[in-house]
Amino acid sequence: MGLGRKLALVAGAAAIATVTITSGAVAQQKVTGPVAVYWMSAQTQTGFGMPSMGAGGGGRPDAGAMMRAMMGGGGASKTLHLDLGSSQTNAAPAADHLPPSGLEVGPRLPLLTPKIEPVQREERQDYVPEEYRKPKGKMLIFWGCGEHARPGQPYVIDFAKMADGKQNPANLFRGIDYRPMQPPSPSRNRTYGEWPNKDTRDMVPSGGSLIGAHTIRGNYSPEINFTLNEDQDFLAPLNLTSNSKAPGGWVNLGWNLVGNAEAYYASAIGGGGEDDTVVMWSSSEVQTSAFSNPDFLSPGDINRLVANKTLMGPATKTCAVPKEVLDAAPSAMLQLVAYGGEANFVYPPRPQDPKIAWNQQWAVKVRYRSATGGILGQDMGEMMGGGNRGRAGAPAQRPGQQPQQPPKAPSAADILRQGILGGGLPFPRR
Repeated sequence: MGLGRKLALVAGAAAIATVTITSGAVAQQKVTGPVAVYWMSAQTQTGFGMPSMGAGGGGRPDAGAMMRAMMGGGGASKTLHLDLGSSQTNAAPAADHLPPSGLEVGPRLPLLTPKIEPVQREERQDYVPEEYRKPKGKMLIFWGCGEHARPGQPYVIDFAKMADGKQNPANLFRGIDYRPMQPPSPSRNRTYGEWPNKDTRDMVPSGGSLIGAHTIRGNYSPEINFTLNEDQDFLAPLNLTSNSKAPGGWVNLGWNLVGNAEAYYASAIGGGGEDDTVVMWSSSEVQTSAFSNPDFLSPGDINRLVANKTLMGPATKTCAVPKEVLDAAPSAMLQLVAYGGEANFVYPPRPQDPKIAWNQQWAVKVRYRSATGGILGQDMGEMMGGGNRGRAGAPAQRPGQQPQQPPKAPSAADILRQGILGGGLPFPRR
């Protein structure tokens, strides 16, 4: 069968799924709404939390997870982010999520509507001469699992050359090729509510479960009711079973398989000894940098990225980090993510008769991930024996002291720390 014939059959099948042919005319169903959209983002975390750049991420390491890990583990932590958006308004917006008792967070979760404060820009009083503002340092980008880096690696980005226009920075931002998800937000919906918020920042207990009936009630949204079953609970904890440096210099990563996980992705970020080199590695088989890793991915993106080997498949449970990565960054922060699927609900159900309009009142999306992290090549016992003494910033100048030296040019680590990652990289400040 020719390609054109195959494409025609595919297009025909898609059309039949959405329209009905009646008396030679095509009748397409009218769809309106939904009036309200509700997203639940469920995360399970063990070990160290890495900087998060996707929706729901804070851009900084999870200090709480770090403390729990260093104090002896404490098991997995669970977090839940709730977003309610509506096309309706109310002068005093209020809404609550009434969860099942098994979630162990109380009878209600208030979905607070944040107040949008005007952004006040502060004028910088300090002045840094141009000759000290020119960036320095490099970024080394590695990718792929294996005992040694593949030919052509690392991809090197020279920040000084980039500032002079001698290197195209486009490859710097070549992260995972995905379409960012668009949860409800104050900018996308006329009225918006969220949990946690400034008034309530409770954590979900480690034994908390999503299984059961959920109700969302508000004065700017139709009432929402749906039930989650055992396959729609938090993903199980993801744990490293191997994270030790091999005699040959590489690191053999191993982990447990997580039920309902559809893909895995590992990444590491570290710095060179002089703090002027940033090293990034990802498990992707295609070139990609390790920053701006998405917290969540849609099922369509997961399937596509597994197929092109950007993500590791659901049966994968090992990956070797190349020796050259460890040589360039002896101390790097590791993140391993298991991406889950989604649970989706729409009310009312779609009418079978295409002549009847489908006026959606609400739509719910529940999405899942499980993650773990640590120091690449070190188990928790090794980490407890080390420290980072003497690396804090220099004290402020006191009266009578000699003037400080002019500021140094920003290094690659400075650029990432202060600009791209907003302070999230695990590098000590000078």
